Amino acid sequence: MRLVPWNEVPSVKKRAPVYSSSRRLPVPPEVGVPQPSSPPRKPVEWKKLRVPAAAALALLVALSLWMLWSPQPAMLPLPPEAAAPLLTPAEAYEKIRPSVVHVRGIPEVEDAENDTRVDGNIGTGVVLVDTGIILTNLHVVYGAKRVKVTFHDGLETDAEVVGERPEHDLAVLQAKELPDDLVPATIRSTNGLRPGDAVVAVGFPFGIGPSASAGVISGLKREYRSASGRRLLTNLIQFDAAANPGNSGGPLVTADGEVVGIVTGLLNPTEQRVFVGIAFAVPIENAAGAAGLNPF
Repeated sequence: MRLVPWNEVPSVKKRAPVYSSSRRLPVPPEVGVPQPSSPPRKPVEWKKLRVPAAAALALLVALSLWMLWSPQPAMLPLPPEAAAPLLTPAEAYEKIRPSVVHVRGIPEVEDAENDTRVDGNIGTGVVLVDTGIILTNLHVVYGAKRVKVTFHDGLETDAEVVGERPEHDLAVLQAKELPDDLVPATIRSTNGLRPGDAVVAVGFPFGIGPSASAGVISGLKREYRSASGRRLLTNLIQFDAAANPGNSGGPLVTADGEVVGIVTGLLNPTEQRVFVGIAFAVPIENAAGAAGLNPF
């Protein structure tokens, strides 16, 4: 046999390997042959996570507290008239009713034995002090020989004129007898009154009453000349709640039942003394001053 030199051996063309795209299955370990073990996993070092975890927890707690107790937007204070709910005209009437009295200025002495009654002037008054101090209009008691007042419980008694203020058409009375449950009125400054504010006039128009009429403030700082034309009243409250002869001296109250004025007159371009929509009241500051009070 002839030996062929290596450099004369014909080259063999190798076949390129072909790889499958499918995932090969793992070769099962041979039984009895020890397999190399995977390296052990390192334990989590919890101690190193304590500081970041505590910081995250503190940040979460601080954020929750800030959201709960963050300051709210400041609220503007409400004006005093809006701080408390307003009463209805009926509630305002009920509040002032125990302080309203019927006033009669009698030009002659009545004869009780013969049951002779002299009508005289009729008007209204309001109790300012629980000792029996009553405010009314001067024209109701002017020239009267005797003054009688009737309280809300029906008690009728004589009263004495203890003070006058003609420039405001006001008179101060002192009742000689008092009911057991006499309630003085609550008075309020006219500061803050505006046209359009609700008011209630309480009195004895034409001797009928006590009667209530509701309306609004129509104007402030008005002037009014008395029916006789002898007296000019200034700085008056104009209102449109119905007022007629007999309302004079009665209280003009707010929707809270607080007295802001004393009804003193009504305007009518005709000769008839009836209400046409314009009435006037003396501000309570002047009225309280006539009684020697200075509540403001």
